[in-house]
Amino acid sequence: MVISSSSRQLFKSGKGMRFSKKFSLGHCAHNLASCNSAPFVGSFPFNLKKLSPRFELLCSCRGLHFSKETTRSVLTKLSPQEVDSILRANEYTHEFTGENSVKSYDSNQLPSNNPIEDTRSEASCLLTKGFMVGVFDGHGGGACAQVVAKRLFNYIMACLLPQDSLMQYVSSLPPGQYAKPPDLIETFNDKVQFVEDVRGIYERSFIDFLRELAKEEPKQNFDMSKAIERAFLRLDEDLSKEAMPKDDKLNMKTLTVALSGAVSCITHIDGAHLHVANVGDCCAVLGSLSETNTWVAKKLTEEHNTYNQAELERIYAAHPAQEKQTVIKMDRLLGQLAPLRAMGDFRFKWDKEIMSELVVKNFGEQMVPPNYHTPPYLSTRPDVTHYKLTARDKFLIIASDGLWDCLTPLQAVRLVGEHMKGKVTLSPLKLPRKNMTLSEINDMLLQRKEGLKIKPRDSNAATHIIRHALGGTEYGIDHTKIAQLLTLPEDVVRVFRDDITVTIVYFDTEFLRHCPA
Repeated sequence: MVISSSSRQLFKSGKGMRFSKKFSLGHCAHNLASCNSAPFVGSFPFNLKKLSPRFELLCSCRGLHFSKETTRSVLTKLSPQEVDSILRANEYTHEFTGENSVKSYDSNQLPSNNPIEDTRSEASCLLTKGFMVGVFDGHGGGACAQVVAKRLFNYIMACLLPQDSLMQYVSSLPPGQYAKPPDLIETFNDKVQFVEDVRGIYERSFIDFLRELAKEEPKQNFDMSKAIERAFLRLDEDLSKEAMPKDDKLNMKTLTVALSGAVSCITHIDGAHLHVANVGDCCAVLGSLSETNTWVAKKLTEEHNTYNQAELERIYAAHPAQEKQTVIKMDRLLGQLAPLRAMGDFRFKWDKEIMSELVVKNFGEQMVPPNYHTPPYLSTRPDVTHYKLTARDKFLIIASDGLWDCLTPLQAVRLVGEHMKGKVTLSPLKLPRKNMTLSEINDMLLQRKEGLKIKPRDSNAATHIIRHALGGTEYGIDHTKIAQLLTLPEDVVRVFRDDITVTIVYFDTEFLRHCPA
């Protein structure tokens, strides 16, 4: 692709947009299972009139058209209060009581798509002491991400239950019936509700899975990573089965979910044990303090895309040598899909017979990716990482790639660490316990005085880092920059930023300090 000299200036570091790893000039098809993602992401003061004709041609190829109305909309100014209202519209905070390693969490979302394709989910395990958090980034629509976010934690919980607890739970279900099973998790900030007919299908699939698990022989050595992996694979398998016609009747709702897709990053925290499971290009980063009290970012996930050499080699090894030139094209799977692992997206997984009988008959030949010779091409198997938390580990950031396109892991960790220090100034001073010495109170006052220098605008840390991702500069927040990005019209906004979803989990330092090995 050739860019004019005037446009080339816009792309320079610090002033121009930068290409996202999801961008592909050749990927311009728009259909039900389109794997379209943000072409490139940027955050800078811009003027659409200065973009080159080739850039406009590129956007036109993507279905984006510039007009006088578009330019006027971009130049609309928002007041600081209006910016705050938009950034805080979806924020959520939850604090926990009782003895556990998780103290609280902050979460927020900023949509780019309408409706947003990202989904988040948080839940406590009712039969164990575990806490789960997930971020799910949909493509081809948000249907698959919403369904996976709503169902995956129950599948994980079922796989984690001891055999005696599982058998007791299954025995409480009405025999031979598919009544709604008792809750295994308590969800927070859950805004997704399934329609009745789909909810019944999903409940039957889950009960069948529970009964299969209950019939298995107890395992001598429990493997947490394998249990989480099994939950991912079984849910994906159920999504495929549910999309198949029943009695020659096709359920378009379940088929739509199967043809769309989602990448997922979830974490399970129980005491000092942290497990992270990742499929796709969401990312989890641990924020820790070093022995010199500087912030350290520990990345716990690896993205499954063409920038991951091991992932590329896995793909090449799974297919004949003659497909090496076609299996990855333009940094995408079969020239279409950016993530190399995902849930759903069965038009990259089903065999040719199913594709012909189910997909082509209902949606046409264009739904079959080019060079579709040896499926499956897409994997759902997650990478699962175990990490032992210590008192130096302060928080965990899980976010969709919309955030990581704008911030590095270390930048995000430093922003949250800075927010922790300054947040104490947002509320009146309260002594944490009785009978504090004057020396201890003096230390608190000195700490508060230091915090006043970096007093944040937002009480929610997820909002804080989203604000910096959009408008952060080396001199602070640029309001004009944020206002311009938030006033982009729907047909242009995806050129400059993706959906952003962020959840930050805070750890209880004292609990981890005294947590038994």
